[in-house]
Amino acid sequence: MKEEHFEPFFTNDAVIFGILMTLLAIIFKTAASKNPGWQKFYKVIPTILLCYFLPSLLNTFGLVDAEESKLYFVASRYLLPACLVLLTLSVDLKEVIRLGPKALVMFFTATIGVVIGGPLAILIVSAINPEFVGGIGPDAVWRGMTTIAGSWIGGSANQAAMYELFQPTDTLFSVSITVDVIVAELWMAALLLGIGRTDRIDHFFKADNSAITTLKDKMEAYSLSIAKIPTLADFMIILAIGFGATGFAHFIADIVAPYIGENAPYLKNFSLDSQFFWIVVISTAIGVIFSFTKLRQLEGAGASKIGTVFIFILVASIGMKMDVLAILENPGFFLVGLVWMIIHAALLIIVARLIHAPYFFLAVGSKANIGGAASAPVLAAAFHPSLAPVGVLLAVLGYALGTYGAWLCGILMQVVAK
Repeated sequence: MKEEHFEPFFTNDAVIFGILMTLLAIIFKTAASKNPGWQKFYKVIPTILLCYFLPSLLNTFGLVDAEESKLYFVASRYLLPACLVLLTLSVDLKEVIRLGPKALVMFFTATIGVVIGGPLAILIVSAINPEFVGGIGPDAVWRGMTTIAGSWIGGSANQAAMYELFQPTDTLFSVSITVDVIVAELWMAALLLGIGRTDRIDHFFKADNSAITTLKDKMEAYSLSIAKIPTLADFMIILAIGFGATGFAHFIADIVAPYIGENAPYLKNFSLDSQFFWIVVISTAIGVIFSFTKLRQLEGAGASKIGTVFIFILVASIGMKMDVLAILENPGFFLVGLVWMIIHAALLIIVARLIHAPYFFLAVGSKANIGGAASAPVLAAAFHPSLAPVGVLLAVLGYALGTYGAWLCGILMQVVAK
């Protein structure tokens, strides 16, 4: 981990943003290459994993200071809300509802897996080596893990809430972020690899994925029916809708969040006093409302593609905050994270098998918790671009439950750590 006094090589966010965009361009150019070597490489290494990992090297080797950079703030507050609008613009809500209750069952299973996985992981690892989960006061490992719980059930807003609530040291929080991102992306890599074996996995679960196929076919048919060569006017309208809705969401959030914080403080447990929560919820709601209007036809001009660009800029800015060498300073913490994720995954597999849920519901339900709006639509789109809105809608539910679930998980971890 870099020393606090270390002066990064790049301090200008314009320069750093240029580097991130260049890295993304290289990744997607090589991923689209017909070269057999690159095709074999990307069959093993998922594109999104590189979008996290390569930017992290900038931070790990002291080229940038992610703490000082404002790129993540800009991406999460401006680009993320805009992309939520653009991704949900073409959603067929009736067909999403027809997916049935299994999608929600798998989502809540994923949430429960995080809540109980944390304390169980502490118990298991402490049996191996109690020092791995030790620490006193603000340095107690369980405090840092509560911030991971916030991230894995909701997202960055919920993670920040746990940081304020349980107050781990900044050093512990830095390690927590690294463990959070690396373990979550290892799980993301596993889920992405499973997409190529969806039929085999669904056969194991004895699942009927006909509703997913119907939704995919209808969305794809709709996209093809309105497809057009986009004009400059189309791009301007798409961007105006995305950022106009973002501005409106910020305006309402700036009023609603402080009002709730002052007049209904008990709602803090549900993140309802978080401006970021309201920005996400309002943006998604606007996108869903627009899907019932003629604005839906902007999908034909590439609305969701522009939204996806915004997502990957966010992914790169998140990756830049990661310091992969931090794990070396606390391998026990990393072990706890791995055990925690294994418990989460095992519970999902057991429930999916019991209720015969399709792999799509397992994967998206998990990422709607672990990753939230930043990665759930990306994973859903990996099954098929038209399925991205399903990930968005479930991720919003994750934001609503994140702080409450993470708080419960934190209390349980505190109990077992003593």
